[in-house]
Amino acid sequence: MIFSNLCQYFEKISQTTSRLKITELLADLFKKLSSEEIGNTVYLLQGRLGPLYEKLDFGIAEKLIIKSCVLALNIDQKLFEKKYKQIGDLGETVFLLKKEIVSFEKKDFGINEIFNQLLRLAKASGQGSQDFKTGLLADLIRRSDPLSGKYLVRIPLGILRLGFSDMTVLDGLSWMISGDKSLRSKIEKGYHVRPDLGFIAKTVKDKGVDALAKLEPKIFTPIIMMRAERLSSAEEILKKIGESAVEPKYDGFRLQIHYRKGGFENQLDEIRLFSRGLEDVTYMYPDIVEGVKKEIKSDAIIFEGEAIGYNPKEKKFLPFQETVQRKRKFNINKMSKEIPLKLFVYELLYLDGKSYLNIPFRKRREVMERLINKDKDIEKNSIFLTPTEICNNAEKINNLFDQAVNNNLEGIIAKKLDGIYQAGARGWNWIKFKQSYSSRLNDTIDGLVMGYDLGKGKRTSFGIGAFLVGIYDQKNDRFLTVAKIGTGLTDEEWKSLKVKSQRLKVKSKPENYIVDKQMKCDVWVAPSIVVEIRADEITHSPVHTAGYALRFPRLERFRDDKNLQEVTTLEELKKNF
Repeated sequence: MIFSNLCQYFEKISQTTSRLKITELLADLFKKLSSEEIGNTVYLLQGRLGPLYEKLDFGIAEKLIIKSCVLALNIDQKLFEKKYKQIGDLGETVFLLKKEIVSFEKKDFGINEIFNQLLRLAKASGQGSQDFKTGLLADLIRRSDPLSGKYLVRIPLGILRLGFSDMTVLDGLSWMISGDKSLRSKIEKGYHVRPDLGFIAKTVKDKGVDALAKLEPKIFTPIIMMRAERLSSAEEILKKIGESAVEPKYDGFRLQIHYRKGGFENQLDEIRLFSRGLEDVTYMYPDIVEGVKKEIKSDAIIFEGEAIGYNPKEKKFLPFQETVQRKRKFNINKMSKEIPLKLFVYELLYLDGKSYLNIPFRKRREVMERLINKDKDIEKNSIFLTPTEICNNAEKINNLFDQAVNNNLEGIIAKKLDGIYQAGARGWNWIKFKQSYSSRLNDTIDGLVMGYDLGKGKRTSFGIGAFLVGIYDQKNDRFLTVAKIGTGLTDEEWKSLKVKSQRLKVKSKPENYIVDKQMKCDVWVAPSIVVEIRADEITHSPVHTAGYALRFPRLERFRDDKNLQEVTTLEELKKNF
């Protein structure tokens, strides 16, 4: 397929509000693509050049893209910028201007040809790279039709945002084969083990959906992390899963560690740390990296644990508010000495060529105990095995819960002894029992920041006065509102929210945001920022589109470690509240 035809699909999708119609358009597109094209096309549909966990930015600022447009159109820069200011959309500006210009250099680029050129642009570095990027993009725009020019500008700007999520792509793949969503669950299970939409689409196209059931973990490809259900008493836990393994619930950074020992063909040790949002955070935690290399005895392994800050002077673990200082891009080595991290390992997913996803927890634990010495010095080591106790009575579970809370931990996790690791799923193999669940009025939700209102009075200087929070309607792949929060944040939190939101501002409300007119925002924000919100209670609401509202909501903390898939769902809200 040629790129200009793909851009016609971009345009149709951008003008469509119905999720069902978008799914049908994607299915129609996927049918027409070859197996060599579908993977790259899926990345382009997301405005990316690879899966989310691969850091591959275009590295070209708006002013350089403007320079590319001016070169491509052979137009006076002031005239171009005046037109851009009038229209307010760089892609649309290029589209309209190109329609007025007769070009003799037009070429029908193939999808893969465009993808590879954009890949060259993104990978260019060093001296002269900016001039190279500017020239390459200008050449592509010059030789493309007006609509292709529009999207060649939008993709590297990161404003493609066609209004659908990864889940809609999975639905589209199902519709491509069966004409409905009946295959979605099978495709999603494969995606949870290999969250690379391009790879998933190519596999489905080449080998069919059943091939996804055979997918196994791949080292350095993060697995979407399993999630726990929640219960509010020991008795409920025992009734649900019976005798179980109980572990302390740490409040730190959940990490998935991929490690391959060197030695083969002179390879060096290689390690990657992934956050629960699939972000590669290896560079942030050098102490954990060194600890894994020294203390984990394995040729190739994928495991999970919680990293929490430790105060060596007072010999105690730190609360999340202090541990979170380690999540930074600068002064990393200095901070790693001030707040060293200790990693408590609690799950094994892959070891030396064998998947452990479908191995019962009891067996996974036995292997972990062989890999990690339980009697380690907290001062000298970084990697520890999370303590586990087998419990079959409520009194013992309650004692462990009280002990965890007294140690300033969140609570406990109960694990089903024969339970498997369900990648990406929230199931009854893990059950959280946290201090907050002991009171109906103290529960928290993970919400999405959908937009904000401009500040008034003191908050004029912040540029933000209240923000809209939503939850996820999984069934319909959309976000519904539950609160607009205008109090309870510190000055620093308001400033931080403004900075985070500024990078994600969009011209109009995303199509998958369902918002009552009374909750309309001055500024809309693309779906990205996850916040933990505490409220006194939840009530029914006629103005919030979830049908519920948080009463006296307040920000607990920013959840940079969580992605959109971990936003509280409508079903969870109904079930737990």
